[in-house]
Amino acid sequence: MADGEAEQLFKKLRDATNSHSLLRKHLTANIFTRLKCLKTKFGGTLADCIRSGCENTDSGVGVYASDPEAYTTFAPLLDAVIKDYHKVDALNHPNPDFGDTDKLQFGDLDPSGDMIVSTRVRVGRSHDSYGFPPVISKEDRVDMEKKTVAALAKLDGELKGSYHPLTGMSKETQTQLTEDHFLFNNSDRFLEAAGGYKDWPTGRGIYFNDNKTFLVWVNEEDHLRFISMQKGGNLKEVYVRLVKAIRALETSGLSFAKRDGLGYLTFCPSNLGTTLRASVHIKIPKLAATPDFKAFCDKLNIQARGIHGEHTESVGGVYDISNKRRLGLTEIQAIEEMRKGVEAVIAEEKKLAGK
Repeated sequence: MADGEAEQLFKKLRDATNSHSLLRKHLTANIFTRLKCLKTKFGGTLADCIRSGCENTDSGVGVYASDPEAYTTFAPLLDAVIKDYHKVDALNHPNPDFGDTDKLQFGDLDPSGDMIVSTRVRVGRSHDSYGFPPVISKEDRVDMEKKTVAALAKLDGELKGSYHPLTGMSKETQTQLTEDHFLFNNSDRFLEAAGGYKDWPTGRGIYFNDNKTFLVWVNEEDHLRFISMQKGGNLKEVYVRLVKAIRALETSGLSFAKRDGLGYLTFCPSNLGTTLRASVHIKIPKLAATPDFKAFCDKLNIQARGIHGEHTESVGGVYDISNKRRLGLTEIQAIEEMRKGVEAVIAEEKKLAGK
Protein backbone atom coordinates (compact mmCIF):
# COMPACT_ATOMS: atom_id res chain seq x y z
CA MET A 1 0.00 0.00 0.00
CA ALA A 2 2.77 2.41 1.00
CA ASP A 3 4.45 2.47 -2.39
CA GLY A 4 0.99 2.61 -4.07
CA GLU A 5 0.21 5.72 -2.07
CA ALA A 6 3.68 7.06 -2.82
CA GLU A 7 3.04 6.61 -6.57
CA GLN A 8 -0.21 8.60 -6.32
CA LEU A 9 1.44 11.36 -4.29
CA PHE A 10 4.40 11.55 -6.68
CA LYS A 11 2.05 11.87 -9.68
CA LYS A 12 0.18 14.70 -7.96
CA LEU A 13 3.48 16.49 -7.32
CA ARG A 14 4.74 16.08 -10.91
CA ASP A 15 1.38 17.31 -12.28
CA ALA A 16 1.62 20.52 -10.20
CA THR A 17 3.51 22.68 -12.67
CA ASN A 18 3.09 25.75 -10.43
CA SER A 19 4.91 24.09 -7.51
CA HIS A 20 8.26 25.58 -6.49
CA SER A 21 8.91 23.49 -3.37
CA LEU A 22 12.26 21.95 -2.52
CA LEU A 23 10.48 18.59 -2.61
CA ARG A 24 9.49 19.03 -6.25
CA LYS A 25 12.96 20.26 -7.13
CA HIS A 26 14.81 17.33 -5.54
CA LEU A 27 12.45 14.33 -5.76
CA THR A 28 13.49 13.11 -9.21
CA ALA A 29 11.97 10.00 -10.82
CA ASN A 30 15.23 8.18 -10.17
CA ILE A 31 15.34 9.02 -6.45
CA PHE A 32 11.63 8.24 -6.13
CA THR A 33 12.17 4.76 -7.60
CA ARG A 34 15.10 4.11 -5.24
CA LEU A 35 13.21 5.15 -2.11
CA LYS A 36 9.53 4.31 -2.65
CA CYS A 37 9.65 0.79 -1.16
CA LEU A 38 12.01 1.49 1.76
CA LYS A 39 10.91 1.52 5.37
CA THR A 40 12.55 2.70 8.61
CA LYS A 41 12.61 0.66 11.83
CA PHE A 42 9.79 2.93 13.07
CA GLY A 43 7.68 1.93 10.04
CA GLY A 44 8.22 5.24 8.24
CA THR A 45 7.86 5.35 4.45
CA LEU A 46 8.64 7.80 1.66
CA ALA A 47 4.89 8.55 1.48
CA ASP A 48 4.99 9.68 5.13
CA CYS A 49 7.82 12.09 4.32
CA ILE A 50 6.33 13.62 1.16
CA ARG A 51 2.57 13.54 1.88
CA SER A 52 2.26 17.15 3.03
CA GLY A 53 4.29 18.58 0.14
CA CYS A 54 2.33 16.55 -2.44
CA GLU A 55 -1.06 17.51 -1.01
CA ASN A 56 -0.01 21.16 -0.54
CA THR A 57 1.88 21.89 -3.74
CA ASP A 58 2.38 25.51 -2.67
CA SER A 59 4.73 24.34 0.13
CA GLY A 60 8.13 25.97 0.51
CA VAL A 61 9.98 22.88 1.71
CA GLY A 62 7.37 20.11 1.33
CA VAL A 63 9.24 17.38 3.23
CA TYR A 64 8.96 16.13 6.80
CA ALA A 65 10.93 13.26 8.34
CA SER A 66 8.71 10.33 9.35
CA ASP A 67 11.04 9.57 12.28
CA PRO A 68 14.70 10.02 13.32
CA GLU A 69 15.87 7.14 11.11
CA ALA A 70 14.28 8.72 8.01
CA TYR A 71 17.28 11.06 7.81
CA THR A 72 19.40 7.98 7.02
CA THR A 73 16.91 5.79 5.09
CA PHE A 74 15.71 8.61 2.83
CA ALA A 75 19.00 10.52 2.78
CA PRO A 76 19.19 10.81 -1.05
CA LEU A 77 16.12 13.10 -0.88
CA LEU A 78 16.49 14.67 2.57
CA ASP A 79 20.20 15.49 2.25
CA ALA A 80 19.57 17.38 -1.00
CA VAL A 81 16.67 19.33 0.55
CA ILE A 82 18.70 20.12 3.69
CA LYS A 83 21.70 21.42 1.71
CA ASP A 84 19.44 23.56 -0.46
CA TYR A 85 17.36 24.99 2.40
CA HIS A 86 20.30 25.69 4.73
CA LYS A 87 22.54 26.85 1.87
CA VAL A 88 25.45 24.54 2.76
CA ASP A 89 27.65 22.48 0.42
CA ALA A 90 28.35 19.68 2.89
CA LEU A 91 26.55 18.20 5.88
CA ASN A 92 29.26 18.51 8.52
CA HIS A 93 27.42 20.14 11.40
CA PRO A 94 29.76 20.51 14.43
CA ASN A 95 29.25 18.94 17.85
CA PRO A 96 27.04 20.98 20.23
CA ASP A 97 28.81 23.87 21.97
CA PHE A 98 26.80 26.30 24.10
CA GLY A 99 29.91 28.21 25.14
CA ASP A 100 31.00 29.02 28.69
CA THR A 101 27.91 30.67 30.16
CA ASP A 102 30.06 32.31 32.86
CA LYS A 103 32.12 34.16 30.25
CA LEU A 104 29.58 35.37 27.69
CA GLN A 105 30.58 38.53 25.81
CA PHE A 106 27.08 40.05 25.87
CA GLY A 107 24.36 41.06 28.33
CA ASP A 108 21.44 43.44 27.74
CA LEU A 109 21.36 44.47 24.07
CA ASP A 110 19.16 47.50 24.84
CA PRO A 111 19.89 48.82 28.36
CA SER A 112 17.71 51.91 27.74
CA GLY A 113 14.69 49.68 27.14
CA ASP A 114 13.56 51.99 24.32
CA MET A 115 13.71 49.54 21.41
CA ILE A 116 13.62 45.85 22.38
CA VAL A 117 10.20 44.75 23.64
CA SER A 118 11.11 41.13 24.42
CA THR A 119 13.77 38.47 23.85
CA ARG A 120 13.27 34.76 23.21
CA VAL A 121 15.51 31.74 22.46
CA ARG A 122 14.11 28.33 21.59
CA VAL A 123 15.36 24.89 20.56
CA GLY A 124 13.62 21.73 19.36
CA ARG A 125 14.40 18.21 20.59
CA SER A 126 13.21 14.73 19.67
CA HIS A 127 13.25 11.60 21.82
CA ASP A 128 15.51 9.14 20.02
CA SER A 129 13.30 6.12 20.74
CA TYR A 130 10.03 7.42 19.24
CA GLY A 131 8.86 8.21 15.72
CA PHE A 132 7.60 11.59 14.53
CA PRO A 133 3.86 12.40 14.03
CA PRO A 134 3.29 10.39 10.81
CA VAL A 135 4.21 7.05 12.43
CA ILE A 136 3.76 7.41 16.19
CA SER A 137 0.84 5.59 17.80
CA LYS A 138 -1.51 7.18 20.32
CA GLU A 139 -0.15 4.86 23.05
CA ASP A 140 3.47 5.81 22.29
CA ARG A 141 2.64 9.50 22.31
CA VAL A 142 1.04 9.17 25.75
CA ASP A 143 4.02 7.13 26.95
CA MET A 144 6.43 9.77 25.63
CA GLU A 145 4.43 12.52 27.37
CA LYS A 146 4.71 10.61 30.68
CA LYS A 147 8.50 10.33 30.38
CA THR A 148 8.76 14.01 29.50
CA VAL A 149 6.57 15.12 32.40
CA ALA A 150 8.61 12.97 34.83
CA ALA A 151 11.81 14.69 33.65
CA LEU A 152 10.23 18.18 33.84
CA ALA A 153 9.11 17.47 37.42
CA LYS A 154 12.81 17.25 38.43
CA LEU A 155 13.53 20.85 37.37
CA ASP A 156 14.27 23.13 40.29
CA GLY A 157 15.19 26.73 41.12
CA GLU A 158 13.87 29.26 38.62
CA LEU A 159 12.98 26.41 36.19
CA LYS A 160 10.53 24.79 38.63
CA GLY A 161 6.97 24.93 37.34
CA SER A 162 3.86 22.99 36.36
CA TYR A 163 2.61 20.91 33.41
CA HIS A 164 -0.76 21.59 31.79
CA PRO A 165 -2.07 18.86 29.47
CA LEU A 166 -4.25 20.01 26.57
CA THR A 167 -6.63 17.11 27.25
CA GLY A 168 -9.24 18.28 29.73
CA MET A 169 -7.86 21.83 29.92
CA SER A 170 -10.43 24.26 31.29
CA LYS A 171 -11.72 27.15 29.18
CA GLU A 172 -10.25 29.66 31.67
CA THR A 173 -6.76 28.14 31.44
CA GLN A 174 -7.07 28.00 27.65
CA THR A 175 -8.02 31.67 27.48
CA GLN A 176 -5.25 32.71 29.87
CA LEU A 177 -2.56 30.74 27.99
CA THR A 178 -3.77 32.09 24.64
CA GLU A 179 -3.52 35.66 25.98
CA ASP A 180 0.01 34.86 27.21
CA HIS A 181 0.81 33.61 23.65
CA PHE A 182 1.72 30.26 25.21
CA LEU A 183 -0.89 28.03 23.64
CA PHE A 184 -0.31 26.22 20.35
CA ASN A 185 -3.15 25.09 18.12
CA ASN A 186 -4.01 22.63 15.34
CA SER A 187 -4.65 25.03 12.46
CA ASP A 188 -1.63 24.60 10.15
CA ARG A 189 -2.68 22.76 6.97
CA PHE A 190 0.90 21.76 6.10
CA LEU A 191 1.39 20.12 9.49
CA GLU A 192 -2.06 18.57 9.37
CA ALA A 193 -1.33 16.88 6.02
CA ALA A 194 1.95 15.58 7.48
CA GLY A 195 0.05 13.86 10.33
CA GLY A 196 1.03 16.51 12.88
CA TYR A 197 -2.40 16.61 14.53
CA LYS A 198 -3.18 12.89 14.77
CA ASP A 199 -5.10 12.01 17.97
CA TRP A 200 -5.33 15.72 18.85
CA PRO A 201 -5.08 16.81 21.69
CA THR A 202 -3.95 13.53 23.33
CA GLY A 203 -0.39 13.46 24.67
CA ARG A 204 0.16 17.19 24.22
CA GLY A 205 0.65 19.93 26.74
CA ILE A 206 2.57 22.93 28.03
CA TYR A 207 5.00 23.26 30.91
CA PHE A 208 6.00 26.64 32.29
CA ASN A 209 7.96 27.89 35.27
CA ASP A 210 6.42 30.06 37.96
CA ASN A 211 7.79 33.28 36.40
CA LYS A 212 6.55 32.27 32.92
CA THR A 213 10.05 32.81 31.53
CA PHE A 214 10.69 29.15 30.64
CA LEU A 215 8.26 27.10 28.62
CA VAL A 216 8.15 23.60 27.11
CA TRP A 217 5.76 22.59 24.35
CA VAL A 218 5.19 18.84 24.46
CA ASN A 219 4.21 17.13 21.20
CA GLU A 220 3.35 20.24 19.25
CA GLU A 221 5.24 19.97 15.91
CA ASP A 222 8.30 18.43 17.56
CA HIS A 223 8.37 16.08 20.53
CA LEU A 224 9.78 18.96 22.57
CA ARG A 225 10.30 22.69 22.16
CA PHE A 226 12.19 24.47 24.95
CA ILE A 227 11.59 28.22 25.06
CA SER A 228 13.26 30.83 27.28
CA MET A 229 11.91 34.39 27.15
CA GLN A 230 11.40 37.62 29.01
CA LYS A 231 10.54 41.28 28.51
CA GLY A 232 13.37 43.61 27.50
CA GLY A 233 16.68 42.92 25.78
CA ASN A 234 18.72 40.83 28.21
CA LEU A 235 19.88 38.11 25.83
CA LYS A 236 22.38 36.75 28.36
CA GLU A 237 19.72 35.97 30.99
CA VAL A 238 17.45 34.34 28.40
CA TYR A 239 20.23 32.22 26.87
CA VAL A 240 21.75 31.11 30.19
CA ARG A 241 18.30 30.00 31.43
CA LEU A 242 17.77 27.92 28.29
CA VAL A 243 21.20 26.26 28.48
CA LYS A 244 20.61 25.46 32.16
CA ALA A 245 17.28 23.80 31.26
CA ILE A 246 18.75 21.77 28.37
CA ARG A 247 21.59 20.49 30.59
CA ALA A 248 19.19 19.63 33.42
CA LEU A 249 16.86 17.68 31.12
CA GLU A 250 19.72 15.83 29.44
CA THR A 251 20.80 14.53 32.84
CA SER A 252 17.28 13.59 33.97
CA GLY A 253 16.78 10.54 31.76
CA LEU A 254 15.85 12.04 28.38
CA SER A 255 17.87 10.94 25.35
CA PHE A 256 17.67 13.15 22.25
CA ALA A 257 17.92 12.14 18.58
CA LYS A 258 21.13 13.32 16.88
CA ARG A 259 23.02 12.37 13.75
CA ASP A 260 26.63 13.04 12.84
CA GLY A 261 26.81 15.91 10.38
CA LEU A 262 23.18 16.96 10.97
CA GLY A 263 23.12 17.74 14.70
CA TYR A 264 19.81 17.45 16.56
CA LEU A 265 17.01 15.89 14.50
CA THR A 266 13.57 17.49 14.20
CA PHE A 267 10.33 16.71 12.33
CA CYS A 268 10.94 19.41 9.71
CA PRO A 269 14.41 19.50 8.05
CA SER A 270 14.35 23.31 8.21
CA ASN A 271 14.97 23.17 11.99
CA LEU A 272 17.89 20.75 12.09
CA GLY A 273 21.35 21.27 13.54
CA THR A 274 21.41 23.62 16.50
CA THR A 275 17.58 23.88 16.12
CA LEU A 276 18.17 27.24 17.80
CA ARG A 277 16.14 30.32 17.00
CA ALA A 278 17.05 33.45 18.97
CA SER A 279 14.84 36.47 18.44
CA VAL A 280 13.87 39.91 19.69
CA HIS A 281 10.72 41.93 19.13
CA ILE A 282 12.16 45.32 18.33
CA LYS A 283 10.86 48.79 17.35
CA ILE A 284 12.61 49.79 14.13
CA PRO A 285 10.13 51.92 12.12
CA LYS A 286 12.83 53.95 10.32
CA LEU A 287 15.04 51.04 9.21
CA ALA A 288 12.05 48.90 8.24
CA ALA A 289 10.80 51.68 5.92
CA THR A 290 14.04 51.73 3.91
CA PRO A 291 14.06 49.89 0.55
CA ASP A 292 17.23 47.99 1.51
CA PHE A 293 15.87 46.62 4.79
CA LYS A 294 15.80 42.98 3.64
CA ALA A 295 19.27 43.20 2.06
CA PHE A 296 20.59 44.81 5.27
CA CYS A 297 19.29 41.82 7.27
CA ASP A 298 20.42 39.22 4.73
CA LYS A 299 24.03 40.30 4.84
CA LEU A 300 24.00 39.89 8.64
CA ASN A 301 22.41 36.40 8.42
CA ILE A 302 19.33 37.59 10.27
CA GLN A 303 15.67 37.44 9.30
CA ALA A 304 12.94 40.02 9.91
CA ARG A 305 9.26 39.13 10.05
CA GLY A 306 6.01 40.35 11.60
CA ILE A 307 5.62 39.72 15.32
CA HIS A 308 2.84 37.15 14.84
CA GLY A 309 5.12 34.76 12.97
CA GLU A 310 6.12 33.99 9.43
CA HIS A 311 4.20 35.71 6.62
CA THR A 312 2.68 38.32 8.97
CA GLU A 313 2.94 42.10 8.78
CA SER A 314 4.65 44.30 11.34
CA VAL A 315 2.52 46.01 13.98
CA GLY A 316 3.53 49.60 14.83
CA GLY A 317 7.03 49.26 13.42
CA VAL A 318 7.79 46.29 15.70
CA TYR A 319 9.56 43.41 13.99
CA ASP A 320 10.72 39.95 15.00
CA ILE A 321 14.46 39.73 14.23
CA SER A 322 16.15 36.33 14.49
CA ASN A 323 19.21 34.35 13.43
CA LYS A 324 18.78 32.72 10.03
CA ARG A 325 21.34 29.92 10.20
CA ARG A 326 20.70 26.78 12.26
CA LEU A 327 23.00 24.27 10.56
CA GLY A 328 26.79 24.22 10.16
CA LEU A 329 27.61 26.33 13.22
CA THR A 330 27.54 25.83 16.99
CA GLU A 331 24.88 27.13 19.36
CA ILE A 332 27.15 29.84 20.75
CA GLN A 333 28.04 30.92 17.19
CA ALA A 334 24.33 31.14 16.29
CA ILE A 335 23.65 33.29 19.37
CA GLU A 336 26.64 35.54 18.60
CA GLU A 337 25.46 35.94 15.00
CA MET A 338 22.02 37.02 16.20
CA ARG A 339 23.55 39.32 18.83
CA LYS A 340 25.78 41.10 16.31
CA GLY A 341 22.85 41.39 13.88
CA VAL A 342 20.56 42.96 16.48
CA GLU A 343 23.31 45.38 17.57
CA ALA A 344 23.79 46.45 13.93
CA VAL A 345 20.01 46.92 13.52
CA ILE A 346 19.89 49.10 16.67
CA ALA A 347 22.85 51.20 15.50
CA GLU A 348 21.29 51.72 12.06
CA GLU A 349 17.86 52.67 13.48
CA LYS A 350 19.52 55.24 15.79
CA LYS A 351 21.53 56.66 12.88
CA LEU A 352 18.39 57.02 10.75
CA ALA A 353 16.58 58.67 13.67
CA GLY A 354 19.48 61.13 14.04
CA LYS A 355 20.38 59.91 17.55
